This record gives sequence, structure tokens and C-alpha cells, in this order.
Amino acid sequence: MKQYSPDPAVNKSLRYSVLDGASYNAMLGLTQDFMAPFALALKASTAQIGLLSSLPNLALALSQLGAPFISERLRSRKSLLVPLALAQAVLWLPLFLMPQLFHGAAVWWLIGLFTIGSVLGALGNPAWGGMMADLVPAGLRGRYFGWRNKIGGMTLLACFILGGASLQLSSSHVFFGFGLLFGAAAIFRLASAFFLSRMQEPPPRRCAEPWQPLREIKNISGTRAGRFSLFVAAMMLSTHLAGPFFAVYMLRELGFSYWTFVVVTAAAAVANFLFIGFWGRLADRIGHIKIVRLTAWLVPLNPILWLGGHSLPYLLVIQVFSGFSWSGFNLAAPNFLFEAAAPERRTRAIAIYNAASGLAICTGALLGGLIAPRMPDFFGHGFLTLFLLSGLARALASALLLPRVDDAKAADLKLSPSSPQFSPLPARLVPSPVELRLIETAAPFQPAAAGILTAAAVLPLEVKRPPEPYPPWPP
Repeated sequence: MKQYSPDPAVNKSLRYSVLDGASYNAMLGLTQDFMAPFALALKASTAQIGLLSSLPNLALALSQLGAPFISERLRSRKSLLVPLALAQAVLWLPLFLMPQLFHGAAVWWLIGLFTIGSVLGALGNPAWGGMMADLVPAGLRGRYFGWRNKIGGMTLLACFILGGASLQLSSSHVFFGFGLLFGAAAIFRLASAFFLSRMQEPPPRRCAEPWQPLREIKNISGTRAGRFSLFVAAMMLSTHLAGPFFAVYMLRELGFSYWTFVVVTAAAAVANFLFIGFWGRLADRIGHIKIVRLTAWLVPLNPILWLGGHSLPYLLVIQVFSGFSWSGFNLAAPNFLFEAAAPERRTRAIAIYNAASGLAICTGALLGGLIAPRMPDFFGHGFLTLFLLSGLARALASALLLPRVDDAKAADLKLSPSSPQFSPLPARLVPSPVELRLIETAAPFQPAAAGILTAAAVLPLEVKRPPEPYPPWPP
């Protein structure tokens, strides 16, 4: 049995967290990539597809601003997380049934109920992130979350393939297939709630000052965590200009079957869990910020590569590249946020991070839905022009905002040069052996990526992060 910590209580909780992640990802695998196909089966328009992605994220963003107010008034974070998980599980039944009962407004029922479910799933995210940052030692986060995400990704992929196969086999009765998917999703979310309930948690660390979201937003650029949140929000806005419409492009314009759609989408998921362990080990060795610096210049290529063709083998290759780049970014970004915020402020930093990202996702999807029908054709497809715009916007975000994000090893703590915990490290003039091996591997295939990695590898670590005091466990 995999051991994460010498402390039995910590080890047991982290194992339950892996099972919680697997169950949650099973729910996602059966639902998240099938919401747009379900909406299309209900005769949704392109604008409604954009709303299906944008409105839940707007509600999610607003809910994050109230999340610390709720979680900081409860004795434990689990007392918020478990009821929310149960409520989200129960909501999958009406989400499927109500559009069937009200045909004239079926898509609007779907959008409304999916929005409520998204809020229930996300309202506990700041509390969950704070709890997990307290549980997982700082030097193990890359490997632990890499392993947890790998198990979750494998589960998500398996359920996604099963979901696609179910829809393909029930194509003559497609709503029956969607009913099976949503019913199974409810069961897996119930299992997730059970595993959450079995976890123990350290006593939460609380800020002395009251939660004032407007003040936090006003001062967002004054902290490393805030500046990083702005950068990630810009990346999310740029990504979701096109994100909701890849499914529409494949199913409606390319005429892919559900099974082909599943295969193309699954290629990114396979690459994600194949490479996430590599990114986790590398992040623990060289720092999460360096992984962000590298992958932030790789993800702009993902939508642009769709302009190169639409044959199945070509799309599988670029989806593997997409999974490779996003797995590193998605692993390193939240772990860097944990480093950038002081322990007692993590719940609040995560709330601002999630709110900014959710608002950006909403804005991007809504804007994409508005401009997609007006895009000029590129090789006969207006969506390809939208994909190009998304890639250029991601590159612009990396160029303008990423340099403003400092290496947050100081974790927003007030350290002076005379402090015994403050110890500047000299810049390294050559990459480490692990970094050099990655550069050599990347060079023949993508010289630009190798150059970016070389630059990231030799950047100095500004300060050595002081050891985090591990929170005491209750007797």
C-alpha cells in the first residue's frame, strides 16, 4: 500500500483523498464532456452552447467570494465539503429529467440546473484546497498531487470511454444513454462524499481580520498570489474563447460520430495521466513556477495546431501534445498558489484565484459564443479562426502577465534579509541533469520549447522558502 507520510493519520487521510479524487473524476468523465452533446441532442444553438459553459462559471466565480465567509465560520472544513458533495450528487436526477418534461424550454432547464450543480461542486473548493495544503507537506506536493491526479485521470478516461460507448450503442435512443451516464455520475459523487467524510483534517488556520472580498479584489495586484491569479485568469479567458466549441466543431462541422469524438478527446486525457507523474517529480525538484513558465508557452500552440488538418491521426497527435502541456500547467499552477500564500490566508487566496478564473472562463465562453458565428472562414471553417484567436490570446497573456509573477518562495511572508530564514540562492548557470535531459529530448522536436525550458532552468530561485510548521493533529 502506497505510503505518503510517516504519520498514520495523515497517510490514511491522503489515501482517502485519492479515492475521493477517483470517484469525483469518474463523475466528471461521465458528464463534463457530454454536456455539450446532451445540449445538441436537445437542439441547442451555438449561443446556448456558449451559455452552458459561461453561466455556470459566472455563478461559480461569484460563489467563491462567499466561500471563505462560510468555511471560516464552521468548526471543520469537512462539515461544508460533505453536504455539498451530497447535494451535487442528488441534483443529477432532476438535471436529466426536467429537460425531458419541459420540451419547450429544455435547454434552459439544462443550463439552469447545471449552473446550480456547478456552484454546489465549487463552493467548497477553497476549503478543500486549504485542507489539502495543510495535509500534504510542501516538498511532497508535486509527487502526491501528480499521483492523485494520475489516478483521477485514469478513472476519468475510463468513464469517458464507457460513456461514449454507451451513447454510441444507444444512438437510436440517445436520451436513454444520457440517463445512464447521469445516474452513474450521481452514484460516484455519493462515493466521493463518503471518502471525504472518512478523512481527518488538521485544525484550520484562520486569519485574524474578517473576510472582505471587495478589499481583496482591490488589492489583488499587491501580492504574488494575486498577480498569479490575474495571469491564470487571462489564460482561462483566452482558452475558453474556443474551449466549448471543439465539441461542436467535431460533432457538427466534421460530422464525427460519438465514438470518434470520444477517441479524439480521450487522447488528451491519456497523455495527461501519462505525463503528470513526470511533471510532479520535476516540479518537486526545480519548483512549480518553472513548470508554469514552460507550459505557459506550450499551451498557446494547442488550438493553433487544429488549423493544420482534421484527419483522425493528426488530431490524435495534437491532442497528445495538448495533454502533455496542460497536465504540467494544471498541476503546477495550484501548487504554486499554495506556495504563494501564507498558510492562514490560503483559503482566501484560493477563493480569489477560483473567482478570477471562473469569471474569466465565463467571459471567454460567452464572448466565444457571440463571435463564433461572425468569424471569417479559415479553410472553410469559422471555428478555426476562433481557435487561432484563442492561441494568440494565450501567448499574449504569457508575454504580458507571466513576467510580473515573481517566484513565490517567500510565500507573501514578511522576511527581511537579516532574518535567519532568509537565504538567497545564487543563479545557476547550467541546468540540472534532469532539466538537461528534458532539453535534449525536446530539442529535435520543438526547438522553441527546448529554448524556453533552458531559460526556465537557469532562472534563480530568489529566496528559500521557510519550513512550514506542520499543523498539530487533535488528540
